[in-house]
Amino acid sequence: QVTVVESGGGSVQAGGSATLSCVVSKVYSGYCLGWFRQAPGKEREDVAVIYAGDGSTTYSDSVKGRFTLSLDNAEKTLHLQMNSLKLEDTGMYYCAIALYKQGCPAIESGRRWSGQGTQVIVFP
Repeated sequence: QVTVVESGGGSVQAGGSATLSCVVSKVYSGYCLGWFRQAPGKEREDVAVIYAGDGSTTYSDSVKGRFTLSLDNAEKTLHLQMNSLKLEDTGMYYCAIALYKQGCPAIESGRRWSGQGTQVIVFP
């Protein structure tokens, strides 16, 4: 069992920045760690994922160039730096860990463990 605890979020004006953090109890090289989100009335959407084995990252097209995902292995903490926030970034953000035989094709659909979520509200 791996525990996942998110922090950060809150209300941010459009164009601003926010950082989400996620502390996990274990990090193994085969883990895919990342964030997915769910906006009100919409389906869940992968945001970003990092492969612990080599640090490679993948971002959704909607956040590419604005969000940066990083993993501090020593602190077992995942950080999601969100810049140039848009109204459509509003939603509940979940940190999750997935396991695949190869690569990190998705985070939400393949998640093995995830947190309770943290709310991000972007206002005009």
